[in-house]
Amino acid sequence: MIFAIETSCDETSTAIVDFKGKILSHIVTNQEEHRKFGGVVPELASRAHLQILQNIIPETIKNAGLSKESINIFCATCGPGLIGGLLVGSTVAKAMAVASNKPFYPINHLEGHALSVQINDKVSFPFLLLLISGGHTQFYLVNNVGSYKLLGSTIDDSVGECFDKVAKMINMPYPGGKYIESKSKNGNKNKFNFPKPLLKKNNLDFSFSGLKTAVKLEVNKSKKINNKFKEDLSASFQETVTNILTIKMKFAIQHCKRNYPKVKNVVVAGGVAANNSIRLSLKELCEENKLNIYYPPVSLCGDNAAMIGWACLQRFKIGYKGNINFRPRPRWSLNEII
Repeated sequence: MIFAIETSCDETSTAIVDFKGKILSHIVTNQEEHRKFGGVVPELASRAHLQILQNIIPETIKNAGLSKESINIFCATCGPGLIGGLLVGSTVAKAMAVASNKPFYPINHLEGHALSVQINDKVSFPFLLLLISGGHTQFYLVNNVGSYKLLGSTIDDSVGECFDKVAKMINMPYPGGKYIESKSKNGNKNKFNFPKPLLKKNNLDFSFSGLKTAVKLEVNKSKKINNKFKEDLSASFQETVTNILTIKMKFAIQHCKRNYPKVKNVVVAGGVAANNSIRLSLKELCEENKLNIYYPPVSLCGDNAAMIGWACLQRFKIGYKGNINFRPRPRWSLNEII
């Protein structure tokens, strides 16, 4: 049995995964206190993680119908993320491991996202990964567990951060992604013509700071930020992001066809992968190119401990023994995983 903790940002999550990959117990707790600030306050997040873990750890074990003695491995997200939260989660997991005389596995948060699709779908390696979340917007070639090649990344803001900032501009709650998507349903996606940075360059890098600035200018020009304005701006913004990701995915597919012809599968993961407009557009593109596309279930797109436990299981299977001395890292690229 594997006990996992995820505390890299503002979700506090615990899970138990067995050695067959079945999720026996899983709890995700959102920290509502950040909403009034329009974003995550790191110090508040760290304190909340500690308080919440005290409650959900015994509940997670109870829900699985197990005892602490039946857990074989303890693991936690050790980066990338907010260092305070990483320290809380990893310290708790290490303490449980030491007290039980069991190994501790430090898990890369991005590897959790990368492999999470395999919890429900048998996706074979190698595959092209588009990771879109609150902290990252990246393309990777995933050759196997522990073998990742970065193909492209944002040069400024992540797409998830852009969703959150735009939502804040028009007085919608944090996190903004689901509220933007909801408002978009009744909006005119052609109302505003927002820029699509870096699309003239046939590379796999992204830029969202210019888009964020363009949205801010429209908000500043508006005399009334009423519901209709919010709907139209949300729809136009979401359509712009969808177009950017789709065009960049087209470039990535072309790149793989030239350089990595064995790639037949595409995976889209991370919190933004829950957006239905983005899902449908990328699905259509992949079908046109005769590629299989996979998404984690919406419930596993955001930060969660189930994917951390799953990634730990995959590391165990390739012979990794864990490392109790590993120190959490606020920056930890998939390229740096050993």
